Amino acid sequence: MIKTPICELIGIEYPIFQGGMAWIADGKLAAAVSNGGGLGIISAMNANAEYLREQIRLARTLTDKPFGVNIMLMSPFADEVAKTVAEEKVAVVTTGAGNPSKYMKDWIEAGVKVIPVVASVAMAKLMTRVGASAIIAEGGESGGHVGETTTMVLVPQVCDATDLPVLAAGGIADGRQLAAAFMLGAQGVQVGTRFLVADECSVHPVYKEKILKANDIATITTGKRLGHPVRSLKSPFSREYAKLEYHCQNDEDLQGKAGGAFRRAAVEGDEKNGCFLAGQVAGMIHKTQPAAEIIREIFEEGEAVLSEVSRKWVK
Repeated sequence: MIKTPICELIGIEYPIFQGGMAWIADGKLAAAVSNGGGLGIISAMNANAEYLREQIRLARTLTDKPFGVNIMLMSPFADEVAKTVAEEKVAVVTTGAGNPSKYMKDWIEAGVKVIPVVASVAMAKLMTRVGASAIIAEGGESGGHVGETTTMVLVPQVCDATDLPVLAAGGIADGRQLAAAFMLGAQGVQVGTRFLVADECSVHPVYKEKILKANDIATITTGKRLGHPVRSLKSPFSREYAKLEYHCQNDEDLQGKAGGAFRRAAVEGDEKNGCFLAGQVAGMIHKTQPAAEIIREIFEEGEAVLSEVSRKWVK
């Protein structure tokens, strides 16, 4: 079985991280992924320290394996949840939507491995200098907040720019994509959208059904006007928002339109007013499964693909 340095660094069986999806990645899902041999991740999203501590302690009742926390640095509670991560001494913290440099010293002193999500080579270089343990290079195929560069182009450039282990993210849902990530130089992957349909994922059933019904052109990117592009499933909300980006007179009204939309999708299953975050791989996902089965299936298929490539093409 393939073992990469990421496995040794974190103490996991498979080099597969679960994405930190807001309103979705809770302690229950994180524990299920970690029990399955990957790295489960709790999303701190826009919640406060009390919520995060509760989810960390829930996960610890469900698994004795390593798990992580994802902090969205745009959150108004970023300072307090960053402190909670250090106090609780979680195994890993991943970060997105900002620069985590000011928190790095406290995390590292607490023994937390810091693995930032980056969308550019420049940020990967900065994170290498300030003490990150590894880097997640996330391409624009991903769901949620996205960058401009695709995974196929970003990952090899980040691998060339740092001596740290790199995980690929964005557009990864099966073993073929895992194998491709390895070929690009990554030592692991982060998977988000496929875990939306894990049995242990508590997202609203309407959300899961939308993922299962998605096709190859099911997603749309909105929010570029405000400087924070987001990829989601096409829906009444996302289509209307896309129109407003061209016609709305001021940014404040546009920003107000988005407030609460992620929660309405994930918690309430509001098909009209919810924003159903999803990556472009949504069209490849056709069944619900236990998290552990998802991990094994991705990894075993990836190994088979690499073996077949070697058999057919390596002379």
